[in-house]
Amino acid sequence: MKRYVTLAALAALAACDVPGGFEAPPAPSAERVGRPDIIVHAGGSIQAAVDAAGPGTVIQIEPGTYAEAIHISVPHLALVGQRGRDGAGVVIENPGGQDNGIGVDQGSDGFVLLNVTVRGFGENGVRLSGVNGFLISGVTAQNNGEYGLFPVHSSHGVIERCRASGHNDTGIYVGQSHDVIVRHSVAFGNVNGIEFENSQRVRGVANETYDNVVGILVVVLPGLDVKTTSDVLVAGNRVHDNNHPNFAPPGDLASFVPSGSGILIVGADRATVEGNVVSGNQFTGIAVGSTLLLGALAGLPPEAFADIEPNPDHAVIRNNRVTGNGTASPIPFLPAVDLLWDGSGVGDCWGGNRFVTSFPDPLPVCER
Repeated sequence: MKRYVTLAALAALAACDVPGGFEAPPAPSAERVGRPDIIVHAGGSIQAAVDAAGPGTVIQIEPGTYAEAIHISVPHLALVGQRGRDGAGVVIENPGGQDNGIGVDQGSDGFVLLNVTVRGFGENGVRLSGVNGFLISGVTAQNNGEYGLFPVHSSHGVIERCRASGHNDTGIYVGQSHDVIVRHSVAFGNVNGIEFENSQRVRGVANETYDNVVGILVVVLPGLDVKTTSDVLVAGNRVHDNNHPNFAPPGDLASFVPSGSGILIVGADRATVEGNVVSGNQFTGIAVGSTLLLGALAGLPPEAFADIEPNPDHAVIRNNRVTGNGTASPIPFLPAVDLLWDGSGVGDCWGGNRFVTSFPDPLPVCER
């Protein structure tokens, strides 16, 4: 009998972090997903093992460098990288001309990926499309074009203890998805370190982002199947020194996000930003604003955003330490400050934050 990592178990993992606690269970290990059914030896083919696998198969990968792209379309599959006595692990690198390092198709529910490095692919390191229930743990994504870790139209997932760097859009991206948590991960040297886009009930907890253009971006954008971003928690993160020059391809919307930004809440509803330490970001520490502002920076007319409600409503920014930000503004009509609000939206409030500068001053105070 195969040893399934059930959707219920993944949902339980996703529910472990709540505001005020931020404690996570121990990192999943190979033992927690069962003994291996297939072992890929150094010099072998991971894809050949995947092609031979049925639902619930656990594939163990010996340390080594594997020059191949992996395509997965089987449910409850686990890929588990091993580390040798010398500390060397599993590296999956582009053999040449491949867009996705690991591509996981719709129907591959219950997917698990542990302890691998994915690097050098043209567009995405790990891309999940339409996957319900997933666990990505201990994965490093390096220099994979646009996105490092990229679940889209997916749900009930955990991304934890991962690292992402060198992507010209986003290191760790959750798009048009729901009930996903990103925790205890590090993103640096990307345009956006961590991004939640057009998604619901997503959480970024206890991560570190630095040397990106923007540390953490929570945004709603037009022209997508899902029309809202809502019920987002950004808590207990360390967001510092995100002053990298913007290197997104010219003309991409990502090329207009302002460098020097810590946490940006752009058009999202019911976002809670709580208990973060935000410092050294030259433009702003935590900012709340309308998607129309991003559109204006990109030279897009308001009618380009007609299919979404672009204003951030009921954002709660509380109990954050936001100091040492706001030394220079790249936007002529907005000041450089620790806490920034463009005045859009309703019900937005701030409370219990440690900061020096804000715009406006004072900001609306949370009643409780």
